[in-house]
Amino acid sequence: MISSALAPSDAGPEPYVGLRSYTGDDRERFFGRVRDAYEISVLWQANRLTVLYGPSGVGKTSVLQAGVLPLLDPARVEALPVGRLSHGSAFPLAALPERNPFTFALLSSWAPEVAPTRLSGLTVGEFLRRRGGRVDRYGDPMPRLVAIDQAEELFFDFPSRQGHREPFIRELVNALDEDPELRLLISIREDFLAGILPHERDLGRDAAAMVGLTSFDQETALEAIRGPLAGTGRSFATGAAEKLVEDLRTITLRGAGETSTVVVDAVEPVQLQVVCSTLWKSLPEDMAVITREYVERHADVDRSLAGFYDQAITEVAADHDVPAGDLRAWVRATFVTELGTRGTAYQGQTRTAGMSNDVVRALVDRHVLKTEMRSGSRWCELQHDRLIPPVTRTEGPAGAGPAPAEAAPLTATAYLRGAEQALADGRFALAERLADKAKRACGDDEPRVRAEIESFLGNIAHELGQWDTAERHYRLAARLYEMLRDPAAVGRLLAAVGRLLLHQGHGAEAIGELRAAVQRVPGDLTVQTELARAVWAEGSPGAALSILSGVLAVDGSDPGAVMARGQILADLGDATGALRDLDQVRRHADPAALAARALALAALGRPEEAAAEAGAVLAGAGEHGPALHFAARALWLLDDRAAAEAAVRRAGAATRPPLTPYQREILALLR
Repeated sequence: MISSALAPSDAGPEPYVGLRSYTGDDRERFFGRVRDAYEISVLWQANRLTVLYGPSGVGKTSVLQAGVLPLLDPARVEALPVGRLSHGSAFPLAALPERNPFTFALLSSWAPEVAPTRLSGLTVGEFLRRRGGRVDRYGDPMPRLVAIDQAEELFFDFPSRQGHREPFIRELVNALDEDPELRLLISIREDFLAGILPHERDLGRDAAAMVGLTSFDQETALEAIRGPLAGTGRSFATGAAEKLVEDLRTITLRGAGETSTVVVDAVEPVQLQVVCSTLWKSLPEDMAVITREYVERHADVDRSLAGFYDQAITEVAADHDVPAGDLRAWVRATFVTELGTRGTAYQGQTRTAGMSNDVVRALVDRHVLKTEMRSGSRWCELQHDRLIPPVTRTEGPAGAGPAPAEAAPLTATAYLRGAEQALADGRFALAERLADKAKRACGDDEPRVRAEIESFLGNIAHELGQWDTAERHYRLAARLYEMLRDPAAVGRLLAAVGRLLLHQGHGAEAIGELRAAVQRVPGDLTVQTELARAVWAEGSPGAALSILSGVLAVDGSDPGAVMARGQILADLGDATGALRDLDQVRRHADPAALAARALALAALGRPEEAAAEAGAVLAGAGEHGPALHFAARALWLLDDRAAAEAAVRRAGAATRPPLTPYQREILALLR
């Protein structure tokens, strides 16, 4: 009989986390990485830059959250929450001013309690300065530890974000240069490590360290199996945990009419968690000691991994509208050779062995596949040899024994969260597909979820430049939030509609929507700043300056308001005042602000600086109408008439965003 104090039924949460990463709340159950966590914590505190790298699924996120952070002494160091470079949310993104998406996502994860509108205009350095540093009991400044997890997101091949990569890295370098106490840790997948190496010198200067995380060896695998059972009332008998490790390391290969057995050195952490979680759920309630015999009879590693593989195939197939049987056949034909060994496939720009790279990436995210860089090319293969038996089994997708129970249909919220992650990753088609599924799954008794879905669909359309579609979804969401009596949500959506109207040249309508937004969120300085921009766009720069004066009376260093005032002052010919403001926000990559600075420099008789600034704007402004408008005026003052006329023509044809009627009137005077 088991005493009630140790009864497994009273043991609390499951000791193994399965497919999810460990969090700080799981630190008492986190085993197998003690030495790794200690080494990483020491290097992070000692170096300006620490790069943690390893293959997908090796446990980088887990070791940071549950291993490293608990080792840091809050009396000696200040550690911010671990950051990410992707941001998926139903918050109406069109309500935010132009921003670097990497910076915005990182700051949102470092300060999740701060409203997005208060973060969207900040650089990394400005955010850290505003936050301020801490001192220890002796009055000395503490080292400030910041981390970016899954930094491979910086190097994903999404055209809409590539132009923001280098400015973001410059922000990190500037922040590190400004604050000698700042320590940056970057965690990145091994196959993307080459992307960060060219920036190692600038980011790390003379204080950089690199540490690789590898799979478990036999000893650490045993720690990861046994350790989490402490306090559960259960334990492994002699030889039981060893049997699990033995099975995880043993692979039976079948090919070319032959069968062979291979024993590998490494144990993949993800597979260990899958097998241990399955074993735990199979235990009878009254079992206190898990014997070797029980493991041999019930801990079928092949079956556990088959269930893991089947779940991944089912989910990816459903998300991407690919028949599950076709996907299963493709994985087998592509990644297992006729000899029963692992095969590889070259990853092209959009497809791998005939399959969309979106599907490939989803299988990488679920630890079925992995990618590696070889001789400058990216190659794809199974995550581990131990997956070969589940991939090649012939008895059907259910594996040996009865078929698994059919999964319950996903809720609208679950689909929406998946869509948000897809949008954060830049996978627009998948995001829209999942959001549509969320809409179909949403019941009439879930108006708030439906409002979030409509706002999210507006975000997708906004990212794709489909202004009319975005406006329609935002208005639908606003009506739903109005019914729910949520004025703050309505205000944000009306601000988004106002900015969309301004982008389309409908200044008067934009002012109406933004005034309505200010009424609902009177304390939101970003919305007030956008109202000022709309009033300026309609040809009333003086009234716009009055609005900005009110904003800056509340927060004199608000970057969005300072930037807008600087541009308006440049427009009005107050070059000295414009330069005073624009120099404060010069590190922002806003093209219109840089071009306004060129105009101010030209007006102040500093032609070389003005020409250099205007040239940089022309090279990088694309179809940014307001930026090209300022550049054209600067070149006109510099008496470079040919370049000015070319810039005027470009500005007139620009669409992202287009010129306002007020700006067109000014440029017409240059002809």
